[in-house]
Amino acid sequence: MPRVVTPRPENADVQYRHWPARLPRHLAIPRTSLWFNLEVAATRYPDKAATQFLGATLSFGEMRRQAEALAGWLHAQGVRKGDRVALFLQNCPQYLIAFYAINRADAVVVPVNPMNREDEFGHYLTDPETKVVICSGELSGIVAKAAAKLPEAQRPPAILVTQYWQMLPADGPDPACDAPEPMRAWLTARHELPPGATDWRDAIAADLVPAAHTAGPDDLAMLPYTSGTTGLPKGCMHTNATLMSNSCGGCQWGYASAESVGLAVVPMFHITGTLYGVLGPVFIGMTLVIMPRWDRELCGRLISKYQVTHWTCIPTMIIDLFASPNYKSFDLRSLRYLSGGGAAMPKAVAERLQQEFGLTFAEGYGLTETAAPSHGNPPERAKLQCLGIPIFGVDARIVDPTTLEELPVGEVGEIITHGPMVFQGYWRQAEATDAAFVELDGKRFFRTGDLGRMDDEGYFFITDRLKRMINASGYKVWPSEVEMLLYRHPAVQEACIIAAKDAYRGETVKAVVVLRADAKGKTTDKDIIDWSHEHMAAYKAPRIVEFVDALPKSGSGKVMWRLLQEQEAK
Repeated sequence: MPRVVTPRPENADVQYRHWPARLPRHLAIPRTSLWFNLEVAATRYPDKAATQFLGATLSFGEMRRQAEALAGWLHAQGVRKGDRVALFLQNCPQYLIAFYAINRADAVVVPVNPMNREDEFGHYLTDPETKVVICSGELSGIVAKAAAKLPEAQRPPAILVTQYWQMLPADGPDPACDAPEPMRAWLTARHELPPGATDWRDAIAADLVPAAHTAGPDDLAMLPYTSGTTGLPKGCMHTNATLMSNSCGGCQWGYASAESVGLAVVPMFHITGTLYGVLGPVFIGMTLVIMPRWDRELCGRLISKYQVTHWTCIPTMIIDLFASPNYKSFDLRSLRYLSGGGAAMPKAVAERLQQEFGLTFAEGYGLTETAAPSHGNPPERAKLQCLGIPIFGVDARIVDPTTLEELPVGEVGEIITHGPMVFQGYWRQAEATDAAFVELDGKRFFRTGDLGRMDDEGYFFITDRLKRMINASGYKVWPSEVEMLLYRHPAVQEACIIAAKDAYRGETVKAVVVLRADAKGKTTDKDIIDWSHEHMAAYKAPRIVEFVDALPKSGSGKVMWRLLQEQEAK
């Protein structure tokens, strides 16, 4: 059971001191499934562009039609209420169609990072007991190889494969978008299907009618995975209601409407990409311009061509765009709202945005467990390098990490969060779930594991982490997961992963490695780095390797990673 502590009453109203007068403090969250949002948008705007994908337009009406047909195909594969279906592909219209098809089928979306390799992907088959995998052509081989390593009972009964070119214009990406040649080649590549897999076009063309939609607000809708200080990634249980909360709130917070145009560049598998690239735009009926991968020149051209008004990103993307020799030729005047998080926005870059374009970058804060933001900077009164204020219906506090007593304004402690977007718990991990929550003043608060403070105007600032985590360009890297993968290397006896400073990424991954006796003098840092890129997602792979004779250990035999981290910081 969560520990119960008593709060200090003097902090109660500080977080509302500068609440925007234009916004309600609480939202009336629809008591429906996410599928109903697409039903509404397709009924209201059947011919309106839901997505723009390098020259190909998908209307809301056609998105609904294809999602219903795909839901019928899922039912034909035996998918029933509560079954898990994995989504393993880059940003594309098919991602949205598949997401809503899974919800229409009363099933649960398991989003998987498309950077994962086969050694990592197997976990997303076994832990959630995945029934069907929907993947892109270039990733289908990873799915097939990961499945082949498992006992037959743990293999997904069905694999559905889509190719990016299937949703592009017949002659490829629109030349007016001027996608770089490597991206064009990747998008138009035709991949062979693994044996037994189904082609996306065949599933849609079958036009099967799904069973009645019965999922409600409190039914499980998505199981995004997040790693932690120990063990393999854990599934975060989000219902239709927890995801609906920020789907509604994000639009009001950022002045969005059906007339807005959003840019989807944050990966859709990521909770932020899910919210601003899959859920929010459909809820409000806005058009979404989809970028399959980051490219600063393409980004500038798409904003100019489609007159993008809303862009959620990570600060490194803004920095990269400004670094383009062509950035002054881009027409960015349509932008109305810039937001993001994952890393702090450098003050100099924020000032350039304000001086050159009159734009404020509204930083926010959230976790997979909170369905993206729990805090946000009001765009009309944003503070730099600040998490912002708690958003709709959120009660956030700063507590002593040990006693869990609430701390006064200005003091540093652990950030805890209560709100309608907080997840239900970790998938089949009762002990981890209990440890993640504390009851305070009759409410269930999530322990973020982040250290921060609240100023006297109710704005929150992050100062450090309780959890062991590396933040590389907004991607969270959990050292324990990388260590577990490194131990599979035949030359590695022991490994400890720490953060190293990086001028561009903020932090990067460093491996401190003890080699096996027979590998010393034969294994180089490049060997370890190259092997890592073959066996784990690129953002997790160590970019720096240091060989040592032994790792420092405590009296109980535990590796003293904090000592290594402190030495690296010096």
